[in-house]
Amino acid sequence: MREILAVVTRHIIIGLLFFLPRERRLAIERRLRGKEEYRKLQAADWVLMSWAKSGRTWFRVMLSRFYQVKHGLPMNRMLEFDNLHSMNPAVPKVLFSHNNYMRAYLNDWDTLGHFRGKKVVMLVRDPRDVAVSQYFQWKYRMRPHKALLNNYPEKGSDTSIWEFVSSPNVGIPRIVDFFNGWARALPEQQDILIIHYEKMRKDPQAVMREVLAFVGTPGDDEQIAQAVEFASLENMKKLEEKSVFRGSGVRVKAGDPNNPDSFKVRRGKVGGYRDYFDVEQVAEIDAMMAQLDPVFGYGSGDNDDSVSMARGSAG
Repeated sequence: MREILAVVTRHIIIGLLFFLPRERRLAIERRLRGKEEYRKLQAADWVLMSWAKSGRTWFRVMLSRFYQVKHGLPMNRMLEFDNLHSMNPAVPKVLFSHNNYMRAYLNDWDTLGHFRGKKVVMLVRDPRDVAVSQYFQWKYRMRPHKALLNNYPEKGSDTSIWEFVSSPNVGIPRIVDFFNGWARALPEQQDILIIHYEKMRKDPQAVMREVLAFVGTPGDDEQIAQAVEFASLENMKKLEEKSVFRGSGVRVKAGDPNNPDSFKVRRGKVGGYRDYFDVEQVAEIDAMMAQLDPVFGYGSGDNDDSVSMARGSAG
Protein backbone atom coordinates (compact mmCIF):
# COMPACT_ATOMS: atom_id res chain seq x y z
CA MET A 1 0.00 0.00 0.00
CA ARG A 2 2.80 2.40 0.86
CA GLU A 3 4.43 1.78 -2.52
CA ILE A 4 1.15 2.44 -4.36
CA LEU A 5 0.72 5.67 -2.39
CA ALA A 6 4.26 6.76 -3.30
CA VAL A 7 3.60 6.16 -7.00
CA VAL A 8 0.29 8.02 -6.91
CA THR A 9 1.85 10.92 -4.99
CA ARG A 10 4.71 11.13 -7.50
CA HIS A 11 2.30 11.28 -10.43
CA ILE A 12 0.25 14.00 -8.74
CA ILE A 13 3.33 16.12 -7.99
CA ILE A 14 4.70 15.80 -11.51
CA GLY A 15 1.26 16.55 -12.94
CA LEU A 16 1.00 19.74 -10.90
CA LEU A 17 4.38 20.86 -12.24
CA PHE A 18 3.27 20.75 -15.89
CA PHE A 19 4.32 24.38 -16.36
CA LEU A 20 8.02 23.63 -15.73
CA PRO A 21 10.44 22.82 -18.58
CA ARG A 22 10.57 19.12 -19.40
CA GLU A 23 14.14 18.62 -18.17
CA ARG A 24 13.27 20.20 -14.84
CA ARG A 25 10.24 17.92 -14.42
CA LEU A 26 12.33 14.87 -15.29
CA ALA A 27 14.98 15.88 -12.73
CA ILE A 28 12.31 16.21 -10.05
CA GLU A 29 10.83 12.83 -10.96
CA ARG A 30 14.26 11.19 -10.72
CA ARG A 31 14.69 12.64 -7.23
CA LEU A 32 11.22 11.50 -6.13
CA ARG A 33 11.92 7.99 -7.39
CA GLY A 34 15.28 8.07 -5.65
CA LYS A 35 13.72 9.18 -2.37
CA GLU A 36 11.36 6.19 -2.39
CA GLU A 37 14.15 3.80 -3.33
CA TYR A 38 16.35 5.19 -0.58
CA ARG A 39 13.55 4.58 1.93
CA LYS A 40 13.40 0.97 0.79
CA LEU A 41 17.17 0.66 1.09
CA GLN A 42 16.96 1.52 4.79
CA ALA A 43 14.41 -1.26 5.35
CA ALA A 44 15.91 -3.88 3.03
CA ASP A 45 17.50 -7.06 4.33
CA TRP A 46 19.79 -7.15 1.31
CA VAL A 47 20.29 -5.54 -2.09
CA LEU A 48 20.58 -6.98 -5.58
CA MET A 49 22.63 -4.46 -7.57
CA SER A 50 23.03 -4.60 -11.33
CA TRP A 51 23.13 -2.59 -14.51
CA ALA A 52 19.99 -2.95 -16.62
CA LYS A 53 19.79 -6.00 -18.91
CA SER A 54 22.31 -8.01 -16.89
CA GLY A 55 20.00 -10.96 -16.18
CA ARG A 56 18.22 -9.43 -13.20
CA THR A 57 14.74 -10.58 -14.22
CA TRP A 58 15.99 -14.13 -14.72
CA PHE A 59 17.66 -14.04 -11.32
CA ARG A 60 14.52 -12.53 -9.75
CA VAL A 61 12.33 -15.30 -11.18
CA MET A 62 14.68 -17.95 -9.75
CA LEU A 63 14.79 -16.22 -6.39
CA SER A 64 11.02 -15.74 -6.33
CA ARG A 65 10.40 -19.40 -7.15
CA PHE A 66 12.84 -20.52 -4.48
CA TYR A 67 11.00 -18.58 -1.76
CA GLN A 68 7.64 -19.75 -3.16
CA VAL A 69 8.71 -23.39 -2.97
CA LYS A 70 10.40 -23.02 0.41
CA HIS A 71 7.45 -21.24 2.02
CA GLY A 72 4.45 -22.49 0.03
CA LEU A 73 3.60 -19.14 -1.59
CA PRO A 74 1.61 -18.46 -4.82
CA MET A 75 3.51 -18.96 -8.08
CA ASN A 76 2.30 -15.87 -9.96
CA ARG A 77 3.72 -13.23 -7.59
CA MET A 78 7.27 -12.19 -8.44
CA LEU A 79 9.36 -10.91 -5.54
CA GLU A 80 8.85 -7.13 -5.30
CA PHE A 81 10.78 -5.79 -2.31
CA ASP A 82 8.54 -6.84 0.62
CA ASN A 83 5.45 -8.35 -1.04
CA LEU A 84 6.44 -11.96 -0.28
CA HIS A 85 7.72 -10.87 3.14
CA SER A 86 4.20 -9.65 3.93
CA MET A 87 2.92 -13.17 3.16
CA ASN A 88 5.62 -14.85 5.22
CA PRO A 89 8.11 -12.87 7.36
CA ALA A 90 10.73 -15.55 6.73
CA VAL A 91 11.12 -14.16 3.19
CA PRO A 92 13.59 -11.25 3.25
CA LYS A 93 12.88 -7.76 1.96
CA VAL A 94 15.06 -7.45 -1.14
CA LEU A 95 15.80 -4.18 -2.94
CA PHE A 96 16.51 -4.60 -6.66
CA SER A 97 18.41 -1.51 -7.75
CA HIS A 98 20.43 0.02 -10.56
CA ASN A 99 21.38 2.89 -8.22
CA ASN A 100 20.59 5.63 -10.75
CA TYR A 101 17.66 7.35 -9.04
CA MET A 102 19.16 7.15 -5.55
CA ARG A 103 22.26 8.97 -6.71
CA ALA A 104 20.05 11.72 -8.13
CA TYR A 105 18.14 12.00 -4.85
CA LEU A 106 21.28 12.03 -2.71
CA ASN A 107 23.16 14.20 -5.23
CA ASP A 108 26.07 11.80 -4.76
CA TRP A 109 27.60 10.58 -8.00
CA ASP A 110 31.05 9.74 -6.66
CA THR A 111 30.58 7.47 -3.62
CA LEU A 112 28.52 4.43 -2.68
CA GLY A 113 28.42 5.15 1.02
CA HIS A 114 24.64 4.71 1.20
CA PHE A 115 25.14 0.94 0.80
CA ARG A 116 27.40 0.60 3.83
CA GLY A 117 25.97 -1.78 6.41
CA LYS A 118 23.89 -3.67 3.82
CA LYS A 119 24.58 -7.02 2.26
CA VAL A 120 24.96 -6.42 -1.48
CA VAL A 121 24.82 -9.04 -4.21
CA MET A 122 26.18 -7.47 -7.38
CA LEU A 123 25.15 -9.17 -10.61
CA VAL A 124 27.50 -8.31 -13.47
CA ARG A 125 27.46 -9.19 -17.15
CA ASP A 126 29.82 -8.46 -20.02
CA PRO A 127 29.09 -4.80 -20.92
CA ARG A 128 29.22 -5.64 -24.62
CA ASP A 129 26.32 -8.10 -24.33
CA VAL A 130 24.52 -5.73 -21.95
CA ALA A 131 24.68 -2.83 -24.41
CA VAL A 132 23.27 -4.93 -27.26
CA SER A 133 20.46 -6.21 -25.05
CA GLN A 134 19.69 -2.66 -23.94
CA TYR A 135 19.43 -1.57 -27.55
CA PHE A 136 16.62 -4.06 -28.18
CA GLN A 137 14.99 -3.10 -24.88
CA TRP A 138 15.03 0.55 -25.94
CA LYS A 139 13.88 -0.14 -29.50
CA TYR A 140 11.02 -2.55 -28.82
CA ARG A 141 10.01 -2.43 -25.15
CA MET A 142 10.89 0.86 -23.49
CA ARG A 143 8.13 3.39 -23.04
CA PRO A 144 8.85 6.89 -24.42
CA HIS A 145 8.71 8.52 -20.98
CA LYS A 146 11.13 5.98 -19.51
CA ALA A 147 13.54 6.66 -22.36
CA LEU A 148 13.45 10.38 -21.57
CA LEU A 149 13.74 9.78 -17.83
CA ASN A 150 16.92 7.73 -18.26
CA ASN A 151 18.51 9.86 -21.00
CA TYR A 152 18.12 7.30 -23.77
CA PRO A 153 17.69 8.38 -27.40
CA GLU A 154 14.18 9.58 -28.15
CA LYS A 155 11.83 6.76 -29.10
CA GLY A 156 11.36 6.50 -32.85
CA SER A 157 14.76 7.95 -33.67
CA ASP A 158 16.87 6.18 -36.28
CA THR A 159 19.72 5.40 -33.86
CA SER A 160 21.54 2.32 -35.14
CA ILE A 161 22.71 -0.50 -32.91
CA TRP A 162 26.33 0.60 -33.46
CA GLU A 163 25.56 4.21 -32.53
CA PHE A 164 23.74 2.97 -29.43
CA VAL A 165 26.39 0.60 -28.04
CA SER A 166 29.26 3.03 -28.72
CA SER A 167 27.45 6.02 -27.17
CA PRO A 168 29.05 7.44 -23.98
CA ASN A 169 25.54 8.25 -22.73
CA VAL A 170 23.90 4.81 -22.93
CA GLY A 171 26.41 2.36 -24.39
CA ILE A 172 29.49 0.43 -23.35
CA PRO A 173 31.49 3.47 -22.10
CA ARG A 174 28.73 4.37 -19.64
CA ILE A 175 28.38 0.77 -18.42
CA VAL A 176 32.15 0.52 -17.94
CA ASP A 177 32.06 3.75 -15.89
CA PHE A 178 29.34 2.26 -13.69
CA PHE A 179 31.37 -0.91 -13.05
CA ASN A 180 34.54 1.05 -12.39
CA GLY A 181 32.72 3.12 -9.78
CA TRP A 182 31.88 -0.06 -7.93
CA ALA A 183 35.43 -1.33 -8.33
CA ARG A 184 36.72 1.79 -6.58
CA ALA A 185 34.18 1.30 -3.77
CA LEU A 186 34.84 -2.39 -3.16
CA PRO A 187 37.39 -1.80 -0.37
CA GLU A 188 34.73 0.17 1.55
CA GLN A 189 31.98 -2.45 1.23
CA GLN A 190 31.88 -4.83 4.19
CA ASP A 191 29.52 -7.46 2.75
CA ILE A 192 29.40 -7.79 -1.03
CA LEU A 193 29.14 -10.83 -3.27
CA ILE A 194 29.88 -10.40 -6.98
CA ILE A 195 28.19 -12.93 -9.25
CA HIS A 196 28.50 -13.23 -13.02
CA TYR A 197 25.72 -13.73 -15.51
CA GLU A 198 28.07 -15.92 -17.52
CA LYS A 199 28.64 -18.31 -14.62
CA MET A 200 24.93 -18.28 -13.84
CA ARG A 201 24.26 -19.45 -17.39
CA LYS A 202 26.81 -22.22 -16.95
CA ASP A 203 25.84 -23.40 -13.45
CA PRO A 204 22.78 -21.58 -12.09
CA GLN A 205 22.34 -23.94 -9.14
CA ALA A 206 25.85 -23.23 -7.87
CA VAL A 207 25.32 -19.46 -8.12
CA MET A 208 21.92 -19.62 -6.40
CA ARG A 209 23.35 -21.79 -3.62
CA GLU A 210 26.14 -19.26 -3.11
CA VAL A 211 23.78 -16.28 -3.04
CA LEU A 212 21.28 -17.90 -0.68
CA ALA A 213 24.04 -18.82 1.76
CA PHE A 214 25.49 -15.31 1.58
CA VAL A 215 22.16 -13.59 2.36
CA GLY A 216 21.31 -16.04 5.14
CA THR A 217 18.38 -17.95 3.62
CA PRO A 218 19.94 -21.24 2.48
CA GLY A 219 17.89 -23.91 0.75
CA ASP A 220 18.21 -27.59 -0.03
CA ASP A 221 19.19 -28.98 -3.41
CA GLU A 222 15.62 -29.85 -4.39
CA GLN A 223 14.29 -26.36 -3.67
CA ILE A 224 17.10 -24.76 -5.65
CA ALA A 225 16.68 -27.23 -8.53
CA GLN A 226 12.97 -26.41 -8.77
CA ALA A 227 13.74 -22.69 -8.85
CA VAL A 228 16.34 -23.13 -11.58
CA GLU A 229 14.07 -25.32 -13.70
CA PHE A 230 11.18 -22.86 -13.37
CA ALA A 231 13.43 -20.01 -14.55
CA SER A 232 14.96 -21.87 -17.49
CA LEU A 233 15.15 -19.87 -20.72
CA GLU A 234 12.54 -22.08 -22.37
CA ASN A 235 10.10 -21.83 -19.47
CA MET A 236 10.68 -18.09 -19.07
CA LYS A 237 9.61 -17.57 -22.68
CA LYS A 238 6.46 -19.60 -22.05
CA LEU A 239 5.72 -17.61 -18.91
CA GLU A 240 6.18 -14.39 -20.88
CA GLU A 241 3.86 -15.53 -23.67
CA LYS A 242 1.17 -16.39 -21.09
CA SER A 243 1.77 -13.25 -18.95
CA VAL A 244 2.00 -15.45 -15.86
CA PHE A 245 3.37 -12.68 -13.64
CA ARG A 246 0.35 -10.44 -14.02
CA GLY A 247 1.23 -8.45 -10.92
CA SER A 248 4.69 -7.52 -12.17
CA GLY A 249 3.82 -4.93 -14.79
CA VAL A 250 5.67 -5.27 -18.10
CA ARG A 251 8.77 -6.91 -16.68
CA VAL A 252 7.91 -10.34 -18.07
CA LYS A 253 5.59 -9.48 -20.92
CA ALA A 254 6.33 -9.31 -24.63
CA GLY A 255 6.21 -5.89 -26.28
CA ASP A 256 4.96 -7.52 -29.50
CA PRO A 257 4.10 -11.26 -29.41
CA ASN A 258 4.96 -11.51 -33.12
CA ASN A 259 8.45 -10.03 -32.71
CA PRO A 260 10.95 -12.20 -30.81
CA ASP A 261 13.24 -9.19 -30.33
CA SER A 262 10.51 -7.48 -28.27
CA PHE A 263 10.45 -10.21 -25.63
CA LYS A 264 11.99 -9.57 -22.22
CA VAL A 265 13.57 -13.03 -22.55
CA ARG A 266 15.36 -12.84 -25.88
CA ARG A 267 18.49 -14.97 -26.38
CA GLY A 268 20.69 -14.87 -23.30
CA LYS A 269 23.70 -15.78 -25.42
CA VAL A 270 27.14 -15.23 -23.89
CA GLY A 271 29.29 -13.25 -26.33
CA GLY A 272 26.27 -12.73 -28.61
CA TYR A 273 27.25 -9.10 -29.25
CA ARG A 274 29.64 -10.34 -31.96
CA ASP A 275 26.67 -11.38 -34.11
CA TYR A 276 25.69 -7.74 -34.74
CA PHE A 277 28.96 -6.11 -35.82
CA ASP A 278 31.71 -6.44 -38.39
CA VAL A 279 35.33 -7.21 -37.54
CA GLU A 280 36.38 -3.56 -37.27
CA GLN A 281 33.47 -2.70 -35.01
CA VAL A 282 34.15 -5.69 -32.76
CA ALA A 283 37.75 -4.49 -32.43
CA GLU A 284 36.53 -1.01 -31.40
CA ILE A 285 34.10 -2.52 -28.91
CA ASP A 286 36.83 -4.68 -27.40
CA ALA A 287 39.00 -1.57 -27.09
CA MET A 288 36.24 0.12 -25.06
CA MET A 289 36.34 -2.87 -22.72
CA ALA A 290 40.03 -2.27 -22.05
CA GLN A 291 38.94 0.55 -19.72
CA LEU A 292 37.09 -1.87 -17.43
CA ASP A 293 38.69 -2.64 -14.08
CA PRO A 294 40.11 -6.19 -14.20
CA VAL A 295 38.57 -7.03 -10.81
CA PHE A 296 35.45 -8.16 -12.67
CA GLY A 297 37.35 -10.73 -14.70
CA TYR A 298 36.35 -9.70 -18.21
CA GLY A 299 38.74 -9.66 -21.14
CA SER A 300 38.23 -9.68 -24.89
CA GLY A 301 36.87 -13.24 -25.14
CA ASP A 302 33.38 -14.61 -24.61
CA ASN A 303 33.91 -14.80 -20.82
CA ASP A 304 31.93 -17.96 -20.10
CA ASP A 305 34.26 -18.99 -17.28
CA SER A 306 33.90 -15.94 -15.02
CA VAL A 307 33.96 -16.68 -11.32
CA SER A 308 32.13 -15.04 -8.44
CA MET A 309 33.89 -13.15 -5.68
CA ALA A 310 32.88 -12.24 -2.15
CA ARG A 311 34.07 -9.65 0.34
CA GLY A 312 33.28 -9.74 4.01
CA SER A 313 31.24 -12.27 5.92
CA ALA A 314 28.40 -14.34 4.57
CA GLY A 315 27.14 -14.81 8.10
